[in-house]
Amino acid sequence: MASVSVTTSQVLAREALQEASRTAGTAPGLLTRLLRGTARAAVAVGRRTAAIVALAAIWEVLPRLDVVDPTFLPPLSQVLVAWWDLLLSGELLDHTQASLVRSLAGCALAIVAAIPLGLLIGWYRPVADFLNPLLELFRNTAALAILPVFVLILGLGETSKVSIILYACAWPILLNTIAAVRGVDPLLVKSARSMGLRPFRLFQKVILPAAVPTIFTGIRLAGAYSILVLVAAEMVGAKAGLGYLINYAQFNFRVPEMYAGILTISVLGLLLNLLLVRLERRFSTWRVSR
Repeated sequence: MASVSVTTSQVLAREALQEASRTAGTAPGLLTRLLRGTARAAVAVGRRTAAIVALAAIWEVLPRLDVVDPTFLPPLSQVLVAWWDLLLSGELLDHTQASLVRSLAGCALAIVAAIPLGLLIGWYRPVADFLNPLLELFRNTAALAILPVFVLILGLGETSKVSIILYACAWPILLNTIAAVRGVDPLLVKSARSMGLRPFRLFQKVILPAAVPTIFTGIRLAGAYSILVLVAAEMVGAKAGLGYLINYAQFNFRVPEMYAGILTISVLGLLLNLLLVRLERRFSTWRVSR
């Protein structure tokens, strides 16, 4: 009986030692993998931000060396100081809020109007044949070219600004939606029809999921257009907005504030694009991640 107890205790002791050795060997391995993953992430972030850091350094150095006239292109540090002063005064937040409301409203209305129309045109050939001449006429008319028309008809208020953004954003969404529907693999459509799917279910289960990535490409383009057109729209008869801030600072020769407004618009465009990328991933969860 005693020998059995000794043997059992030896087995338990051996297992404890093995577990300890595994733990001791695993902890450094986990630490090593963690450090390697952190290093890879740091390298990836460094590669993505290297160009921005280089641009910031060039922007700071060239005006101080008088390579460019600092009166018209002040160093980046002066621009950031002006940006911070505008932020503390609350002026920047007011202008940013006004611009975001106009931009998001115009872009949202474009999404609501252009996606259903694009799906209809891409899916039904008679509708496409009827509307194509009209689409070809207006798609080649730049939004800024007809900005005076919107101002004359709708006035200088918010309606004209939101409408011109709606017009500019609708085209990339509409054209990408049409291309997305028409670009669905015919073999998928034939396979679905051979399985007995009715037209509505075919559209819901095959056409629409396959078209989502291309539609979101159009939405991302529209997001960029909403910011670009917004600046021009706010330079005409606006009393608030980043476009108004840039225009006002230019006329009053407050150059650092002008560049602060430009930087703010660039950051807003970047954040809007990141948001749309996340939404695309959310609505395209069926795709294989790369």
